[in-house]
Amino acid sequence: MKHIVTGIVAHVDAGKTTLSEALLYKTGAIHTLGRVDQGDAFLDTDAMEKKRGITIFSHQAELTYGDLALTLLDTPGHADFAAQTEEVLPVLDYAILVVSATDGIPGYTRTLWHLLARYHVPVYIFVNKMDARGADQQAVLTQLQNALSAGCTPFNLDAQDQLTEEAMENAAMQDDDVLGDYLASGELADPTIRQLVAHRQVFPVYFGSALKTKGITALLDGLVRWTRPAKPTAAFGARVFKITHDKNGERLTWVRVTGGELVARAELVPDQKANQLRVYQGTKFTVVPSVAAGEVCALTGLTDTYPGQGLGNAQDAMPAQLESVLTYAVDPQAEDISTCLAAMRELADEDPQLHVTWSASRQEIRVQIMGVIQLEVLRQMMTDRFNLNVDFVQGRILYKETITAAMEGAGHFEPLRHYAEVHLLLRPGKRGSGLIFDSTTSVETLPKNWQHQVLTSLPAKQQLGVLIGAPLTDVHVTLVTGRGSIVHTVGGDFRESSWRALRQGLMMLRAQGKCIVLEPWYDFRLTISRDQVGRAMNDIQQMSGQIDDSQDTTADDLTVLTGSAPVSEMRDYARTVNAYTHGQGSLEYTVAGYRPCHNEDEVIAAADYNPTADLDNPPGSVFVAHGAAYTVNWDKVPETMHLPYVYSSSKLTEMIFPAGS
Repeated sequence: MKHIVTGIVAHVDAGKTTLSEALLYKTGAIHTLGRVDQGDAFLDTDAMEKKRGITIFSHQAELTYGDLALTLLDTPGHADFAAQTEEVLPVLDYAILVVSATDGIPGYTRTLWHLLARYHVPVYIFVNKMDARGADQQAVLTQLQNALSAGCTPFNLDAQDQLTEEAMENAAMQDDDVLGDYLASGELADPTIRQLVAHRQVFPVYFGSALKTKGITALLDGLVRWTRPAKPTAAFGARVFKITHDKNGERLTWVRVTGGELVARAELVPDQKANQLRVYQGTKFTVVPSVAAGEVCALTGLTDTYPGQGLGNAQDAMPAQLESVLTYAVDPQAEDISTCLAAMRELADEDPQLHVTWSASRQEIRVQIMGVIQLEVLRQMMTDRFNLNVDFVQGRILYKETITAAMEGAGHFEPLRHYAEVHLLLRPGKRGSGLIFDSTTSVETLPKNWQHQVLTSLPAKQQLGVLIGAPLTDVHVTLVTGRGSIVHTVGGDFRESSWRALRQGLMMLRAQGKCIVLEPWYDFRLTISRDQVGRAMNDIQQMSGQIDDSQDTTADDLTVLTGSAPVSEMRDYARTVNAYTHGQGSLEYTVAGYRPCHNEDEVIAAADYNPTADLDNPPGSVFVAHGAAYTVNWDKVPETMHLPYVYSSSKLTEMIFPAGS
């Protein structure tokens, strides 16, 4: 029997959980259809999910249809919980993207699409709510092909149970070689179609109504016919995609087995064994002795695992792309602060993107979040799970910093009986690339082990910018030369010189006005009545935002504005919309990444950050003379380095940087 792991992803209210119910019902896994609005959906098991009518946590179900065994992972739909959805994507064979026939392609759907591409997940599309007034199949298909991919193809079958000629032609057009064969033979074999789907060139589209179970059989038939299972490795491997705690407080590590076989009591990390292997069906589970490659289970007994971790021969997943953009302090009110910290750390164990930090000097717990809905859920979780009444205050924007020009930074660390010098080339990276570290230095110039010390030291701590002390991002850092001493260089010398070189280069760029502050932006979708459009457009302009599109709906005299705006300006705008539309309007937004700060001077002034006074991140270098160490300020470093600079000012000026940097 073929086994596939499939995740259902969607913008909130598109009908994702309703589709899960319909799939379970059609395959006999459940005998009664639950409803989200009635709080009895099979996979929305948490009390908060039932109350809010949205999926907050990912859930697992197993179903069988024909010769297909399907592990179904239902994921959160609200943008505030997108980080939990992203954690699931690396373990999927295929995804089902649910799109509402009446809502177009919202910004969060586009975000999901980009994430699915990032993790190379093949996608089926289910267009839901086709029974709603105003639903237009051709209009939705055109939107999908324009906004997502030309490969979005309705997989309609003819009387001979083959794809229609129109579907085959559109599928063939997505690959030049396939198109040539198709034009020559007039046929498209099933294995070829499976390959096009698996390679993300073609995306099967199905239309229906999950609530009325229309189109569900066609979708299931399509999953049986057009999917192919992943090829497992011979050696054992597994990838962690979620951490939870059950109602008894037992810590669960959720994994997808990628190769070999997972057996109970196996030692997966040093001195830690998988005590139980649980296969879940909603809230219920079965304890099994082993789990085969391709299957999903939850493990007990592991204490140090984390989402994205590779076990056995599996590699860790790439770092998550989605990140929190707001930070709040925890107000314990009458609760004990240490008890609150322990509870918050348990929640951070489940969701590392919370980034829970503790400041002993201020006696303050801080967390990072995606939005206000997540904040409300955190507050409720603290009450329900830990019997703690807390609030969250002092919300702040999480800014970042980057550079706009190249610079060679140098760092020297030579207190008595120590020695290391490092030169780093700093270049602007592509937007969203983070920090990249590499080397062009030959082993004759700097031995491999010393280069390794440099390249492991740079990412070992969070590197900060020099404008407001925010995290540095989108910078390509290259080791271009360095020097050590066989006699005096000891562990840690290259770490110190590397950090100082990076910092010194940033200070040089700061002096030239080539450092900038980045702020998070939202992509928004604002629905209002047509007579309120002028008010809304003026508001968005005042928020330094931009409107990309304006569309009148076919009913209800409404207009939909889409665009983007800074998080700092728009995060409280939903209340304003609710007030001037008397509760009839709606504002949806999702984090669209970081862009240059719209009010940089104001932000820098408010931060009042002195980079030379940051003792944890010194930009100067340390030399020795007459048996005593002394510090050279960052601006005097170039004239005191032992090694000549690799790049001249003219070479740095001539460098070309990637688009979007």
